[in-house]
Amino acid sequence: MTSNGENSRHQEVGHKSLLQSDALYQYILETSVYPREPEAMKELREITAKHPWNLMTTSADEGQFLNMLLKLINAKNTMEIGVFTGYSLLATAMALPDDGKILAMDINRDNYEIGLPVIEKAGLAHKIEFREGPALPVLDQMIEDGKYHGSYDFIFVDADKDNYLNYHKRLIDLVKIGGVIGYDNTLWNGSVVAAPDAPLRKYVRYYRDFVLELNKALAADSRIEICQLPVGDGITLCRRIT
Repeated sequence: MTSNGENSRHQEVGHKSLLQSDALYQYILETSVYPREPEAMKELREITAKHPWNLMTTSADEGQFLNMLLKLINAKNTMEIGVFTGYSLLATAMALPDDGKILAMDINRDNYEIGLPVIEKAGLAHKIEFREGPALPVLDQMIEDGKYHGSYDFIFVDADKDNYLNYHKRLIDLVKIGGVIGYDNTLWNGSVVAAPDAPLRKYVRYYRDFVLELNKALAADSRIEICQLPVGDGITLCRRIT
């Protein structure tokens, strides 16, 4: 119970939202997010909510944030590593111009195909090139080819946390100078500041050290400017400067 008697699930480390008050988070959703959420995104969000792994999806407020960010930086050529059912992918596709492109990679095509009919109905499927399988070999091939160096305006990573640093070592070559890489879950359910004996869920505890290592590395990387935001489960934006 909170001090005012309100029952709060945030007391368990491992909750998706980082706000201390469920009521405040709900206020943000109902006042600023849901009234402006496109119908296609709402449909996909509601479909994804029925998935047994629904916690893997991008939150609605983060989807709104990504959509606006992409418009602000006039992104046209983007990449997404970790797609799940495609909520953030749909937010991205909606923000890009009609000739914009997204290279989307995920190890599970079945999850992507849950959201694909919604994306097709919205008339956005032509912007997406989906590749099933691990992303690292694809990135290595792109770097070896040479022609993709500095070609991406925006890259969003929401995948296996134990490979985030491996992704970063490659993506820094693929994003253009002035372009942005967004790493999702960088506050990792709040566990980054949890006590060693905190009651963490098994998967949260397993990946926490990888997230901590990433955060430390990004903060020390002179090739980028960074901004870590408490949106969703934490997102760190990296603007390449050299």
